Amino acid sequence: MANNDGLIAAYLLDGKGGGQKVGWKEIREWTPSDGLLWVHLNFEGPEAQRWIREESQLEDVVGDALLAEESRPRVTAFDDGLLSAFRGVNLNPEADPEDMVSLRMWAEKNRIITTCRRKLLSVADLCSAIEKGKGPRTSGEFLEDVADRLMVRMGGVIDELEDKAAELEEAVLTEESHELRPKLAAIRRDAINLRRYMAPQREAMARLQSEKISWLAEEDRVRLRETYDRLTRYIEDLDAARERAAVTQEELVSRLSEQMDNRMYVLSIVAAIFLPLGFLTGLLGINVGGIPGSEYKAGFAIFCLFLVGLIIVQVIVFKKKKWM
Repeated sequence: MANNDGLIAAYLLDGKGGGQKVGWKEIREWTPSDGLLWVHLNFEGPEAQRWIREESQLEDVVGDALLAEESRPRVTAFDDGLLSAFRGVNLNPEADPEDMVSLRMWAEKNRIITTCRRKLLSVADLCSAIEKGKGPRTSGEFLEDVADRLMVRMGGVIDELEDKAAELEEAVLTEESHELRPKLAAIRRDAINLRRYMAPQREAMARLQSEKISWLAEEDRVRLRETYDRLTRYIEDLDAARERAAVTQEELVSRLSEQMDNRMYVLSIVAAIFLPLGFLTGLLGINVGGIPGSEYKAGFAIFCLFLVGLIIVQVIVFKKKKWM
């Protein structure tokens, strides 16, 4: 993901959508007159930690936030700079998307510093866009671009979650219950985990629009508002997917209960029919004297006919009473 020193990527943006890739030497020699500098670091790298704490000239509270192990989505203004923390879905191989990756960012007019621990594909997309000359031109555009790319990645995961909920909703009528129940539970768990991080991120995006920052143009605020609206829609989609999974699970439980009732009903009818038969056969099977028909050769056949007739009478009575 990064060199041992913690530097993942760094670009000196040209203000036209492109930029030149730079290293630690250029980062240390940079001045605001050189243009907009973006430095992306793995905060676990020793060199990255030393640069943030000793050479970046950031306030201690900002440096601590950029190097924090855990961070909640938020936006805080310091003078004319913005400290923010966002979350992106984890699309790395063999990773769960709901295990979201945190991206911390310090943005000012001529410099942007971002830190993370795990690879974030949205940042890789941004690097690719800069190398193709289609990246952000200002700090405001950079902030909007990062937020938008995070939302795009989230959209694919949420759409997939909704599709799974719809498929299970249709499959509840055909598949076996033991196959559906863990799938429904997984959808509800994923939706809850994603929403847990996206709800505070929506609050952060709302605050971002209202902060009075000189380099944040009105056009940037409009685009951030669109990103906020998209995030709100995603949260609503998550709620809808969770509710659909809950309704599907209730339907599944109802169907299982109905199947159980039908089976118990059949067993009850069978038990009711064979109850008098069992009583009679048990009564005549006792090993004592005086049992009627014990000496009569046709007694067994007559008794069997009597039992058949008794079953017929029971069936007729049950049907008249609408028990079957």
